[in-house]
Amino acid sequence: MDNDIKKLSRVTAILVQFLSRKMVNSKTLAEKFNVSIRTIYRDIKLLESAGIPIVTEEGKGYSIMDGYKLPPIMLTETEANALLIAELVIQSSKDTSLIKEFAAVTAKIKAVLPRRLRDENESLEKKIGVSNTYIDSSPKSDLLLELQKPLLSHKLIEVDYVDKSGEKSWRELEPFALYANQNNEWVLVAFCRLRNDFRSFSLVNITKMVVSDKSFIPQSITFEQYLARTYGNKKG
Repeated sequence: MDNDIKKLSRVTAILVQFLSRKMVNSKTLAEKFNVSIRTIYRDIKLLESAGIPIVTEEGKGYSIMDGYKLPPIMLTETEANALLIAELVIQSSKDTSLIKEFAAVTAKIKAVLPRRLRDENESLEKKIGVSNTYIDSSPKSDLLLELQKPLLSHKLIEVDYVDKSGEKSWRELEPFALYANQNNEWVLVAFCRLRNDFRSFSLVNITKMVVSDKSFIPQSITFEQYLARTYGNKKG
């Protein structure tokens, strides 16, 4: 079952890649999902067999035929259950903006489920839980989705930050990347103009954030290179 869920998640994510980008190549997809190119070929054939009109351009990659739109959502029982589990995991995140928006998405999807699947999903929901969803009263952030805009548009942000020792500081930052740590806390990696270097900032410790009108030139290093530089051969 775990392998089926992983495969479903990957194939769905590949379809999203096709729908959100003009052209995608198999090497990029293989690296993104940490699988072999042969596996990507099989996933693409699976999408094609499901009626997805994928266009292949030799030497360039794959794309979706212009004008194609996804049909109404039809989930299997396993897919609906996987969605429920994903929602519970998201609820354990320490960012309220992510929890709120994902709940809105799942509510729309559940609304179009057949009555049988909805009843089974509601019954299953009473039997599955993620402990820190219900007992964790530690501080939460609400900046995750708001940060995505300056991250993509290369806008400076100004933050009031409180570090682990309780020391307060004002920082002017160049947003670089976001990741979730082992405590389900979202962390911003940014080039700090005060320190003139990269620093990590837990979103729960940012007490105030303002997005500036000022733009910045992105750092030449990629997130993968940053991780390699910071953690060596360890996976961040």
